[in-house]
Amino acid sequence: MRSEIFDETCAERARLLALLEQLDPEQWSSRSLCAGWRTREVVAHMTMPFRTTPLRFATGMVRARFSFDRFADRAARADAAAMSDDELLAQLRDNVRHDWRPPGGGEVGALSHDVIHGLDISEPLGLPAPPAERIATVLRGAGPRNLDYFGVRLHGTQLVATDADVSVGDGSPVRMPVKDVLLVVTGRRALTDRDPRRSSS
Repeated sequence: MRSEIFDETCAERARLLALLEQLDPEQWSSRSLCAGWRTREVVAHMTMPFRTTPLRFATGMVRARFSFDRFADRAARADAAAMSDDELLAQLRDNVRHDWRPPGGGEVGALSHDVIHGLDISEPLGLPAPPAERIATVLRGAGPRNLDYFGVRLHGTQLVATDADVSVGDGSPVRMPVKDVLLVVTGRRALTDRDPRRSSS
């Protein structure tokens, strides 16, 4: 039996697919919020779990000296160079209902992966964001370990969403749309000015 979170993940992939299908070549080559990645590399990364065999993963991790970030970066660049825009789209289209889950991340981890990287693409291009409640689900499912991964410190600030019932951190409240809350806690946007900021994957 599929859960509501799985259904949200499928809906987010379908939403992103519809946006990506409208992009022109220049937009596919535009910079994303992930440092050094264009739209193409982000889509390659998002669809990597659908085509990565255990052998490729193990070999890649050894070559990357067991750094997942290094492995993911190399894989995204290689796949983006080897695959056309249409081939990358087909990977997403054919796997909208794929039940992949990141190790230790569960269903919320899969949803988070698609929502966060979807924003990496849509924000620089001025495209629509996911529904506020979908983003709130990602934030509610994020524990301290998940947030520590991005290295963001709120320093006594509580980020309070104005369009969803969710907050992150403790201290003096700063109110903003839930999309901005997610962008700040994942290092995509600075808290001080909320301007786009380059981030790690």
